[in-house]
Amino acid sequence: MRALSLVMAIGIAPLAAHASCGGNFNSFVTEMRSEAVSRGHNPADVDRFFAVTRQDPKVISADRRQGVFQLSFTDFARRLISKGRMTTGRGKAKTYSDTFDRIERDYGVSRGVLLAFWAFETDYGTFQGDFNTLNALVTLSHDCRRPELFRPQVFAALELFERGDFDPARTTGAWAGEIGMVQMLPRDILDNGVDGDGDGKVDLKKSPRDALMSGGKMLSHLGWRAGEPWLQEVSVPESLDWSQTGLRTTKPASEWAAMGVTPRHGQIADLPASIILPQGRKGPAFLAYPNFNVYFEWNQSFTYVLTAAYFANRLEGAPVFDAGRPDTGLDSKQMKRLQKKLAARGYDVGDIDGILGAGTRAAVQDVQKELGLPADAWPTKALLSKL
Repeated sequence: MRALSLVMAIGIAPLAAHASCGGNFNSFVTEMRSEAVSRGHNPADVDRFFAVTRQDPKVISADRRQGVFQLSFTDFARRLISKGRMTTGRGKAKTYSDTFDRIERDYGVSRGVLLAFWAFETDYGTFQGDFNTLNALVTLSHDCRRPELFRPQVFAALELFERGDFDPARTTGAWAGEIGMVQMLPRDILDNGVDGDGDGKVDLKKSPRDALMSGGKMLSHLGWRAGEPWLQEVSVPESLDWSQTGLRTTKPASEWAAMGVTPRHGQIADLPASIILPQGRKGPAFLAYPNFNVYFEWNQSFTYVLTAAYFANRLEGAPVFDAGRPDTGLDSKQMKRLQKKLAARGYDVGDIDGILGAGTRAAVQDVQKELGLPADAWPTKALLSKL
């Protein structure tokens, strides 16, 4: 999510102070109105845009309730990647083959990547969310957990409204304000919306070609490297230095190969890469290439990103991953206990939420090394006991 640039012009009043999160919601909306006018938007348009805005407590509930990300990679992948999604994805690849050819030519994004997002975000467009988008964005801007992420999207939605492409009362989508088949935020629609079907408008809710082309352009805008892989399953030797694994360490893939890392499918690319062990040294293993990092610009959940990247490979013919025999992980309560212990030792694990995110993984790997354990970033009951 990227912030809007502030509009400045001669004759426009100085920008109003940012509306403060928290407090009375109606007062917050009034401050947002003032800020919109100070940005140069027509006062009458601003009034019509905000006229139906309401706080939505269900949005806050959804934001706090993301327990699915507490699943391990194996469980998460098996839940999301069904036979039906595989079959439908391959059918969509044929139906929209011309569009995918164009995306690959113009943006260098492989079809499996967008098919996976399309599947996970909206089940290929069948359910795009029924939250009022403006209410969701303003509610999350008012909430003090992540207001800086959502405030710019409110003003981007106002720009879409002024162009006739957003209805404050009727535009719906996901609880976090994303719209359409591949779930794009208003700012992303402004920057990357593409008329893929040639009808003269960008309709991400009803036109698969518009949605797919727009998604491809957005990934390109985020830094996708044309024609390069993103993820590859590998086998790793027991002698590997586990402390070198994880996204914090990048080496030429040839160095990993010299250390005994071998691909399960295809050839190792001549690119920098990291070794990912989502469930430790005894579980699945992957090489993550530079394009894998672009996924985090779309979604910041490690488990979601890895599953989406893996599903893209599956849709393009890769085999089912080897689940291995990973050590039993921690449940939510145990994970929270671990996070508290790590935080007490000075590690930055972010929120104590029971989710094995990037900060917790990095802290686990560091403390494993400190304690003389295999530093594979996978927290176990043995580690919790040692702490």
